[in-house]
Amino acid sequence: MHFKARAGEKLRDTRLQQALAKAQGKFVHTRAEAILELENFEAYRDAAASIRDRVIRDLDLYLEQFEKNASARGAVVHWAETAQDVNRIVCEIAELHGVRKAVKSKSMVSEECALNEALEAAGVEVVETDLGEYILQLAHEPPSHIVAPVVHKTKDEVSDLFEQKHKKPRKTGIPELCREAREVLRPHFLSADMGISGANFLIAETGSTLIVTNEGNGRLVTTMPRVHVAITGIEKVVPTLEDIATLLRLLPRSATGQAITNYVSINTGIKSRDDSDGPEHFHIVLVDAGRTKLLGGVMQSMLRCIRCGACMNHCPVYQNIGGHAYGWVYPGPMGSVLTPVYAGLENALDLPNASTFCGECAVVCPVKIPLPDLMRNLREQQTEQGLRSWQERLALKIWAWTALHPGIYAALSRIAARILKGMAGGGKLLHYLPGGHGWTDGRDLPAPEGRTFRELYRERRR
Repeated sequence: MHFKARAGEKLRDTRLQQALAKAQGKFVHTRAEAILELENFEAYRDAAASIRDRVIRDLDLYLEQFEKNASARGAVVHWAETAQDVNRIVCEIAELHGVRKAVKSKSMVSEECALNEALEAAGVEVVETDLGEYILQLAHEPPSHIVAPVVHKTKDEVSDLFEQKHKKPRKTGIPELCREAREVLRPHFLSADMGISGANFLIAETGSTLIVTNEGNGRLVTTMPRVHVAITGIEKVVPTLEDIATLLRLLPRSATGQAITNYVSINTGIKSRDDSDGPEHFHIVLVDAGRTKLLGGVMQSMLRCIRCGACMNHCPVYQNIGGHAYGWVYPGPMGSVLTPVYAGLENALDLPNASTFCGECAVVCPVKIPLPDLMRNLREQQTEQGLRSWQERLALKIWAWTALHPGIYAALSRIAARILKGMAGGGKLLHYLPGGHGWTDGRDLPAPEGRTFRELYRERRR
């Protein structure tokens, strides 16, 4: 985790800035328009948060209900405590069924586990079929967004990549590039032994998995191969189909600004005699991988997350540096909480501080996760555990002591205001700030007028 260095590198990457500038605001505007279609959007947010909290309070009961109903319909439910367990279970399933090729739809949990690498090491060919994930697989890159994984690449970069990997004449039109990808991927759907998907939700009352997609690959992956493996976090369980209907009013609107995605697929059990398609074997892997650590603690509300990406779409930090600077699967505000929790606070020191605390992420979150409060709590934990530098901790202690002594604070403020005015050299901007070069290297700060707010207020009152 080298967030500061990575962030600086991404800010200097002209191609990345070009790609981000094109995407910047697109999700913001479409979301704003989509939520206007709901008469009382805040009431839906309250209902969604209530559904997620109800699940979290009785998570074990709903998971047992899901397992019972899924098993009754022919599915095999596996429990994975760690990422290594996920890889072991899926590799064993592949070996059991003689799998040589697996096609995948987008799954962030499989990214957490580095599943592709584990399957390839076991001799299984893995093909990503989501267009964005397929592009990244060709480029040997991780996703930079949980909904639009290739948002950091320009069309020209994709054209160059396809020309290099497909050995076909270079195309520049988006429809032509999409058609080329379909032509390459179609034979893989027909020849794959195993389909691997995630699950946006698990439905306890029916034992079903649900995925929402905008590409037909999701349905091909889950119905054409003889083996289907769905991998998802244990927190994704939802009690009923009625609850799903509420959440689906919010998920696509928050993610891509759509009233509903092109495909909503509910997968229940194995293929029956009367079915024209579907898997002969259906395995569902329920993943912990750090999620139960959040139960009963101050971070529990993070388990409400439905992975819409709205927090990162609206975050000014993410909008300017993209997802790769965050160092792991989940970027933006959600990643600034999840990565320290899952990977260890000591391994992600900068992420809780990768925020302006503007509060936009909490305002747009469809399940009302208080992301700024959670990041603030992680900052407090870092200080309490001595994970911040001694200089930073000393500076905070001095500031705290000064703030508790108003007379001293006022005197030092008056001195600082006059010094900073002098440093501005008669101008209105500070180009350099001692101890704050991280700010002034990239921006100018407004210089004070030489008097504190209290002095100016007192003078105005008089």
